Amino acid sequence: MSGAERELQYFAERTQTPVALTLLGKGAMPESHPLVLGMMGMHGAAAVNHAIQQADLIVAFGMRFDDRVTGNLKTYSPNSRKIHIDIDASELNKNVKVDVAIAGDLKAVLGQISPRLQTLQHRAWIGQIRELQEETDERDILNQAAGSDKLYAAMAIHDLWSATGGDSIVVTDVGQHQMWEAQYYLHDRPRTLITSGGLGTMGFGLPAAIGAKMARPNEDVWAIVGDGGFQMTLSELATAVQENVGVKVAIINNSYLGMVRQWQEFFYEERYNQTPMISPDFVKLAEAYGIPAIRVTRREDIPAAVKKAQDTPGPFVVEFQVEKADIVYPMVPAGADLHAMIRRPLESPDWSDNH
Repeated sequence: MSGAERELQYFAERTQTPVALTLLGKGAMPESHPLVLGMMGMHGAAAVNHAIQQADLIVAFGMRFDDRVTGNLKTYSPNSRKIHIDIDASELNKNVKVDVAIAGDLKAVLGQISPRLQTLQHRAWIGQIRELQEETDERDILNQAAGSDKLYAAMAIHDLWSATGGDSIVVTDVGQHQMWEAQYYLHDRPRTLITSGGLGTMGFGLPAAIGAKMARPNEDVWAIVGDGGFQMTLSELATAVQENVGVKVAIINNSYLGMVRQWQEFFYEERYNQTPMISPDFVKLAEAYGIPAIRVTRREDIPAAVKKAQDTPGPFVVEFQVEKADIVYPMVPAGADLHAMIRRPLESPDWSDNH
């Protein structure tokens, strides 16, 4: 929010400091940059969480150490000294006690720090993190299920990122699709992810995307929504038609309230109460509003579907029918240590079966 992207990148490059991002920090530094490790926290990359736990110094730029980022506060990065910079003084030492607390606008503070920075190298430390990343990649569903004929949500979002060149504004509400977007749609520009964060606002995605497109009409805007959240505000398709707002909608349809179902599987003995969903035919629904739409069930059809959406003036709906019982990995259970993640098994199942 302070517009400190250049200062952040200079700090990281000058000191060769690996960078982990919060959900709302995505795009603050280009995610394609070799020093950017990915997202931290409850559904962050395992390598990132392990690196935080093993670090000897944490420099927190504008993050608030909420429980989705830290896990168990008693065991959070136990061997590190901590520096926290935040514009809101009440956030300093609120959740995590730090060694140096600096109240101020991040751009101004970094502007004062930058001239004093020494050129550093941390080759051994970065090499250690790369080893963690290699192990993480072995568990990635994009690698494990590469030869599967199934369409997984991670594939849909990764290939949407690839087909758009990663240059779109993306809007999500809350749920599994929100976390998969955070993991598989890399943002190289600031303010290109608009999300409800952790506030639980299902239905946020579509109307917020319409607003984003109206505010930035020359940008490519995608609403990535779940089948449940989309149904809460799908009547806003009428607004998109009436105002001729060229928003593109990607529905990740897994026939469940997916994140709640995931918690029921892990923590409530698979009692899937009120989470299976019956949805309308989203293609016919869009067409009833006069919006062209397409359904995608195979990974190889994604690039053509995205191109058709982008080439079509006005709003467009793409429904991705993905596997129903998929899981957002890794996952730090509520209150658990940050490194105590539930992770996708290393042993690859038979992806030809209905996994």
